[in-house]
Amino acid sequence: MNYIEYVILLVLAIVANWFSALAGGGAGLIQLPMLIFLGLPFPLALATHKVATVALGVGATGRHLREGHLQPWLLALIVLAGVPGVVGGALFILGIADRPAEIALGVLMLALSIYSMFKPQLGLAAASRHRNMPGMVLGAAGLLVIGIMNGALSAGSGLFVTLWLVYWFGLEYKLAVAHTLVAVGLGWNGAGALTMGSVAEVQWSWIPTLLLGSVIGGYLGANSSIKAGNRTIKRLYELVTLVVAIKLLLGDWL
Repeated sequence: MNYIEYVILLVLAIVANWFSALAGGGAGLIQLPMLIFLGLPFPLALATHKVATVALGVGATGRHLREGHLQPWLLALIVLAGVPGVVGGALFILGIADRPAEIALGVLMLALSIYSMFKPQLGLAAASRHRNMPGMVLGAAGLLVIGIMNGALSAGSGLFVTLWLVYWFGLEYKLAVAHTLVAVGLGWNGAGALTMGSVAEVQWSWIPTLLLGSVIGGYLGANSSIKAGNRTIKRLYELVTLVVAIKLLLGDWL
């Protein structure tokens, strides 16, 4: 790559991760196709994207820690329940054709968008739910399943975590996005990056630029999320989820 291409890579990485940090997921919608467009084959692009997304959590964590609204018990639950699924999913997908999995994920993502659209009050105000032991166990089981999708696929799994926290635990969208970015960005993406980095080839020469873009974009997106209202974040979440679903369903046609 020449100097201009590295600048383009940095700018697009910032945009992708800003978008993801504001909506609670979806960085892969922009960043993974960008890596493929710049010349990487899909397996190499996927592994490189997985490693780079760790820095999204770094940027977002720094901004959200200043607000003091993160709940340690919930962060621990998301990480402990999801990481085994992330590792298993990353190992599983190496021997599986990605297209059928992308179609299945696209259908589920479309359902998420429609569900949120038809629940106008969902996530606009906090309503504590399922904080007892049975609720925690079922909540962890849901996070484990989402973790498997996170490890196996490139786009959209953070959006599932965001809605799961809203639906199951009763978080408002703003707090759900914050916990998703920190726990998934650092814990899940870190586990996925280590797994992918150990079993798949990574374009390491591009990683410093992508990491810088992820940190900057994550911080800026987290800052925008904190300033935005729950209704704005909800609408953006629905839009991002819908676009990710369409991209997954159409595949190479889009």
